[in-house]
Amino acid sequence: MPLDDTGRTQAVELAERAAERGFAALWSSTLLRARETAEVVAAGLGLEPAYDERFVETNAGNWTDRPFADVQAETPDLFAKFVAGDPTFAFPGGESFAEQEVRVGAALDDVERGELPVLVICHGMVIRAALSVRAGHWLPHGQRVPNGALVPLDPALAAEMNFGGGEATQAS
Repeated sequence: MPLDDTGRTQAVELAERAAERGFAALWSSTLLRARETAEVVAAGLGLEPAYDERFVETNAGNWTDRPFADVQAETPDLFAKFVAGDPTFAFPGGESFAEQEVRVGAALDDVERGELPVLVICHGMVIRAALSVRAGHWLPHGQRVPNGALVPLDPALAAEMNFGGGEATQAS
């Protein structure tokens, strides 16, 4: 799904805030909205984005594009594990929180071998996985991150910071 007018505005605002930070490199998820955001930010920063599939949002498997109310009604115990952020939780037909953490951690390791500081355009659950990697343990109740936010990958800084950006995307 492409960015709507609100998303485009948030991308422009992110580019303006990012310009103040002196980023030397820009990476992005390969999903459409992230790519569109990265293009706006890249134009503002004069950088060429690099794309990496490992920054895509969680593979929700059989739950993809389904309202949470339907999933909860069908599988209340499994849904409760999801809501609790149980590190053993895995989406039916998709990936587990632990698998996502490994995927995102490997991507961050590769990104950090390059030019720094770097900005990564990605998704809420990817940010939670990245912060979990940095904290050394799964952060099951990470706060929702506003769209277009700049989030440092130091969990202590992230917990205290005003991220900027728009409203957090609400779960369905």
